[in-house]
Amino acid sequence: MTEASLKAPLSAPIDKDKRNWIVTTCAVGGAGVAAVAVPFVSTFQPSERAKAAGAAVEVDISAMKPGEKLTVEWRGKPVWIVKRTPEQLAGLPKLDSQLADPKSERNPGDLTPEYARNEGRSIKPEIFVAVGICSHLGCSPIDKFQIGGQPSLPDDWAGGFLCPCHGSTFDIAGRVYKNKPAPDNLEVPPHMYLSDAKLLIGEDKKA
Repeated sequence: MTEASLKAPLSAPIDKDKRNWIVTTCAVGGAGVAAVAVPFVSTFQPSERAKAAGAAVEVDISAMKPGEKLTVEWRGKPVWIVKRTPEQLAGLPKLDSQLADPKSERNPGDLTPEYARNEGRSIKPEIFVAVGICSHLGCSPIDKFQIGGQPSLPDDWAGGFLCPCHGSTFDIAGRVYKNKPAPDNLEVPPHMYLSDAKLLIGEDKKA
């Protein structure tokens, strides 16, 4: 190794123009990342359509007659409103021994609001409100209000709902019968009465 090489600096000085180019390139690259990040983050903001989908639904029930059912949509799910007959109400206590969860004790926080933890699972005895989705695999049960033996139903059928997918049955209060694929009763959504004729689904006084 020569004496000249020993005296040489360990690294050559950085050219001023070259250093400015590196700084500019990094700044532009960072700005590009920021520009890309802004629209990406904005996609997490709920759209107006999504907000509307979660809004409460007001329903006029003034024209409903005993034995009738209305279906409305809330949060993309079918919600049933059934006006039960006096005979249907009188038959509810007689079914307890045949039901898997007659007192709605399973998952009450998710399935049954406190004000609906009663025999009829309702605020007003005659009006039953439920999400029309089976707790097994998400099929929508069909009405089977007629009493007596029918295809896929027992001879002592008291009226209620039948899931056509796997045969789960529910009484007129949405309580699931024993030994059926569905593990739980039908969900009762939050709801309240604005008046005798107006029902609000999706909100309640305790929400």
